[in-house]
Amino acid sequence: MKITRIAVYKADLPLEHPYWLSGGRLKFEVLDATFVRIDTDVGLSGWGEGTPWGHTYVAAHGPGIRAGIETMAPFVLNLDPRKVLDVERAMDLALPGHLHAKAPIDMACWDIAGQSAGLPISDLMGGGSRTPAPIASSVGAKTIGDTRDVMNRYRERGYVAHSVKIGGDVDLDVARIRDVETHRGPNEVILYDANRGWTRQQALRVMQATEDLRVMFEQPCETLDDIAAIRPLHSAPVSVDESLVTLQDATRIARDGLAEVFGIKLNRVGGLTKAARIRDVALAHGIDMFIMATGGSVLADAEALHLAATIPDAHRLAVWACQDMLTKDIARGQGPRNRDGHLHFPESPGLGVHPDEAALGEPVAVYGPT
Repeated sequence: MKITRIAVYKADLPLEHPYWLSGGRLKFEVLDATFVRIDTDVGLSGWGEGTPWGHTYVAAHGPGIRAGIETMAPFVLNLDPRKVLDVERAMDLALPGHLHAKAPIDMACWDIAGQSAGLPISDLMGGGSRTPAPIASSVGAKTIGDTRDVMNRYRERGYVAHSVKIGGDVDLDVARIRDVETHRGPNEVILYDANRGWTRQQALRVMQATEDLRVMFEQPCETLDDIAAIRPLHSAPVSVDESLVTLQDATRIARDGLAEVFGIKLNRVGGLTKAARIRDVALAHGIDMFIMATGGSVLADAEALHLAATIPDAHRLAVWACQDMLTKDIARGQGPRNRDGHLHFPESPGLGVHPDEAALGEPVAVYGPT
């Protein structure tokens, strides 16, 4: 089997509500999504998606994905997509770094491999828990009242896990956390996510001021060095997200005891192939996990669910599904959807979902025969 053609599509995915990150310092309204269709000489096709969270969240953006694919396409054409390690090495040699550009190609290759084997991706990866995965909301809000309103909106949809965005104002952050804890449900999982929005002193002030609540924080500071510097000075469990990019990051976090939770974002780390190694580091060190797409449609959510299904239920805290935040559905109801706050595993071979090509329009680029 060989890759004969790579088609690239661009789509704007509008958010249902404007999204405020880290106390309102960043605002997002539309996501720039890239979809990739890989065709083979045996008639199988696979789909991938790369949707960064805007252009200003981290060093990843939609135009960069499409430019990266242009660079890598000549090195990927004619490879066997089922040999995901060969494809990974070809991409890494053609374009060092730029993991967010590699993720959609990796995803499409896993989709083809699963279809070829007649298995869902997670089963092909050696896992396959059918336990429905709780969906974590993403609560970006400016005021305490807004936070309550957004959380209640998700609770009405059945959500029992929440990522509450904080950062930028110490007093407001402490007040927001204390208010959320007054209406936390008995079985809810709540993560307070600063998205790198604190300096070291700000992080310590908030984390020490809320020690009595025994809450969990994600990415309190900019770098792993910052997180390591304040680690001995507080007792709160920590999740690392934006600073978890490479396998080297994962091994340092595990070795130095910097976090109790990994927030693995598939587009950020380069796709399923690389994410699986980070998962294994976490499991080897007793580190729990949130599994997430960086953003995007039900395709990206399905990919995250497949990785989540390879993790023992006790170590998988939640997945994040961006689809509930969008006003545009490019897959017409296919794939894993929210049912009572959970995603249910797709049983179809491969990814288990593909976009409606009419909704995507014409490709913006095609590599290989047209």
